Amino acid sequence: MTRVLLFGASGFIGGHARDALAADPRVTEVICPGRATYDLLDGEPAALAVLLREVAPDAVVNCVGALTGSAAQLVNANTVVAAKLLEATAAAAPQARLVRLGSAGEYGPLPQRVPVTEEAPARPVSAYGVSHLAGTRLFQLAGEAGEVDAVSLRVFNPIGPGMSQENLLGRAAARIRAALADGATEITLGPLSAYRDFVDVRDLAALITVAALAPALRHRVVNAGSGRAVSARQAVALLADAAGYDGAIREAGVGPQRSQAVDWIQADIGRAAHELGWSPVRDLATSIKDIWAAGDAR
Repeated sequence: MTRVLLFGASGFIGGHARDALAADPRVTEVICPGRATYDLLDGEPAALAVLLREVAPDAVVNCVGALTGSAAQLVNANTVVAAKLLEATAAAAPQARLVRLGSAGEYGPLPQRVPVTEEAPARPVSAYGVSHLAGTRLFQLAGEAGEVDAVSLRVFNPIGPGMSQENLLGRAAARIRAALADGATEITLGPLSAYRDFVDVRDLAALITVAALAPALRHRVVNAGSGRAVSARQAVALLADAAGYDGAIREAGVGPQRSQAVDWIQADIGRAAHELGWSPVRDLATSIKDIWAAGDAR
């Protein structure tokens, strides 16, 4: 039976991870410390080690990170946090499985439109991608050296109920909802031509659970996607249909810096299937209907 220490349970992915872990019969307890107990962003590794000794977890899952901010803020949230977790876990809970969330942004542009495997060269083109790649590489090195039983899940584009307006479909849902309330006949979003791999957050939570509880890991990096590439324009159109919105959808400006240089990406999810027995079970239409049904994005 397993005790899991989960950081970031109040967030979009973390909340779903908490639910999935708590529902697994192998898990006896999910401990979710708030920032008042220990702040991963600003806390010292020594204080984290104290918490780990008190909890004595069998697995530690980190869903804390940053999508936006300065380069220094991104490195702190996505790289330094990874280093703290490795240092404290090695010192205070070396028996624990350590799981972090990385990003498809680690790969950068793909020269050909083929599904990207975990062995593909990682050439991030944004501070966001660089910060996550550094965290993933630290996990790889520690895991391969046997210092910590660590794995990094490279998350593609997570969507689903409760998603933030920091993400395209969360932002689109909020603008469509406002347009319907005001009687507006158009909304404006950034460019929608890029193809993305949208993975349902509940499927991602299932993979987090499997990664935390698997008896053994063969690899230290695992793609977490749907295995399908869909244009952002098509995804937004499905959302408009789910909402009953028939107004115009304008495209203007530029997308987030973390993704504007990548026009197509799709995960090869064979490693997760073959080694962890995981595959997504929700299709894009279902995920998008559930985004709309969940109400306002946070």
